[in-house]
Amino acid sequence: MRPPFRDLRDLGEQDLDALIALNNDHAVELSLETAESFRALVAQAWLALAPPDNAALLLVFDQDAAIEGPNFAWYKARHDRFLYIDRVVVAPAARGRGLARALYETAFATGAAAGFDLIGCEVNLEPPNPGSDAFHAGLGFGEVGQARLPSGKLVHYLTRRLGA
Repeated sequence: MRPPFRDLRDLGEQDLDALIALNNDHAVELSLETAESFRALVAQAWLALAPPDNAALLLVFDQDAAIEGPNFAWYKARHDRFLYIDRVVVAPAARGRGLARALYETAFATGAAAGFDLIGCEVNLEPPNPGSDAFHAGLGFGEVGQARLPSGKLVHYLTRRLGA
């Protein structure tokens, strides 16, 4: 049985310090952010979710976001309308409870209700992130491309259809 996470909520100012720390504890998988850059990301997010204990984070942008970076640009060059999962992270002590799945399912349902039919993300191939690959495959994501980033990371781009 999946634990209920009905208490997922939009981020508030009171959450940001804890979530910046969570983000930066996982900078290899995500990217290192300053307080200023993280606040700017959250302010532009189409959807920014966390549980009350701030043990996880999900940031989703739509095609109109004014964010920079090669991964978002890759989607923007190929799709007129889409949602892009910029980052998802769950604190080690909170893993295995279905929290990441609940965050994604909330994004899927919210995106479909808003008329979006595509959601995308990227996952590192180098350095490898097999746990994330398995997670995304289990949610119905499929690979649609790859790129070597200026940082040297190799990523693959994944998408999933929303709604019907």
